[in-house]
Amino acid sequence: MFAVIRAGGKQYRVAPGDVIRVESQPGNSGSRIQFGDVLVISPEEGQISKPTPDAQVIGEVLEQGRADKILVFHYKRKKQYKKLRGHRQPYTAVRITEIAFNGHKFTAPQPAREEAPAKAAAPVAAEEPKAPPAKAKKKTAAKKPAAKKAKAPAKAKKKK
Repeated sequence: MFAVIRAGGKQYRVAPGDVIRVESQPGNSGSRIQFGDVLVISPEEGQISKPTPDAQVIGEVLEQGRADKILVFHYKRKKQYKKLRGHRQPYTAVRITEIAFNGHKFTAPQPAREEAPAKAAAPVAAEEPKAPPAKAKKKTAAKKPAAKKAKAPAKAKKKK
């Protein structure tokens, strides 16, 4: 079961349970959005039909955000003209929950909510604190005393 909808000037192929990113829509996280512009519906595999005017796709807003930055670079050769601009397109992530037409409703199963597992009481064992391991002494080779440098002979003074 899938439908093709139009949202924000683009077309999306959706099925119950899909998450799509559409152009920014009004609504907060958890609110519902209704897409009324349904172009095609496929109730069964391999069967495509034009929807009736009462066909609708309903989704739940998951988040509002901004896409990755796109760099737009304008350049004209030999003219020393360069212009760099960045752009981040706002989007709304929507989870499709229901597709309804001709009195039929196809709904998505509820997503499993991840809950933190309850921490089991760990048995407390009285452990003796362990002493840090003894440091091993490094064996060093006996160093030879440094040889003394011989002094240079004193320079003889010149007589005039």
